[in-house]
Amino acid sequence: MVSYKELGLSNTREMFAKAFKGGYAIPAYNFNNMEQIQAIITACVETQSPVILQVSSGARKYANPTLLRWMGKGAVEMMKELAKAKNLKEIPIALHLDHGDTFELAKSCIESGFSSVMIDGSHHPYDKNVELTKQVVDFAHQHDVTVEGELGVLSGIEDDVVAAKSVYTSPDQVEDFVKKTGVDSLAISIGTSHGAYKFKPAQCTKDPKTGVLVPPPLRFDILEEIEKRIPGFPIVLHGASSVATEYVDMINKFGGKLEAAVGIPEEQLRKAAKSAVCKINIDSDGRLAMTALIRKTFAENPGEFDPRKYLGPARDALVKVYKAKNENVLGSAGRA
Repeated sequence: MVSYKELGLSNTREMFAKAFKGGYAIPAYNFNNMEQIQAIITACVETQSPVILQVSSGARKYANPTLLRWMGKGAVEMMKELAKAKNLKEIPIALHLDHGDTFELAKSCIESGFSSVMIDGSHHPYDKNVELTKQVVDFAHQHDVTVEGELGVLSGIEDDVVAAKSVYTSPDQVEDFVKKTGVDSLAISIGTSHGAYKFKPAQCTKDPKTGVLVPPPLRFDILEEIEKRIPGFPIVLHGASSVATEYVDMINKFGGKLEAAVGIPEEQLRKAAKSAVCKINIDSDGRLAMTALIRKTFAENPGEFDPRKYLGPARDALVKVYKAKNENVLGSAGRA
């Protein structure tokens, strides 16, 4: 058993309390490799934003559980050195399991040093979701690890999480769910979606000036009703990438094929971050930026085979994306 405190990590309890009071959301960025984690830490130190490093079950298989634990510790050490070099404050960092689907997986992550876990039982019947979530909470709280549960289903594809359609969270269930499970935060479904193809073209309208597809608005009425039912409770939004046309166009220009990729408008996410939404998950935006710059490098330099020459520009693009999210969307910049 390795405690997250030994690795210098934080859980999300104090992070969320400050975010709720301050009217901003903590960024939760997924990572799979060194360049991604370097970009996340650089962007968050330079913008003085707290951050949640997210690991999906797929990323855990890809990167090896032991390696991920030490990447979490390495992220803390990198943060300290960077903050000292730039004469900035140190920032809190949580290491979080994203979309854990079994008790065994959540337990393994907790025992290997994760400071926060999500148990996603939303695909189960309600009573089974409650039972599974409470089982994880009971174990996690013994080790001061915070737990995120989920009610409602997001459509789309993200690693091993696949759903054909969304099921909005029922406000009538949230109070009972939180009371019975003891979760520390709750992921809800109000119209966000996993992946780069969040909406079908038929669901969108076209901006007459730009020709860009505009998705249906988020269901803020559901969010507001949930806030009334569980006042002061931290809410989480998954599937909240905005799918920037800058990177979609770059991917397509240099040989890719992303058609009708549509994300969540940033102004809607900023509105959500000013509410009870204390954590916003962003994965696809980072993937798109990284892929775009790698494609660009190979198209312009087809003979290149040094990984540093194509991963370096990709990492720089990620820093740019994450800094903009912290400053302009989540409102977390300057909140360390």
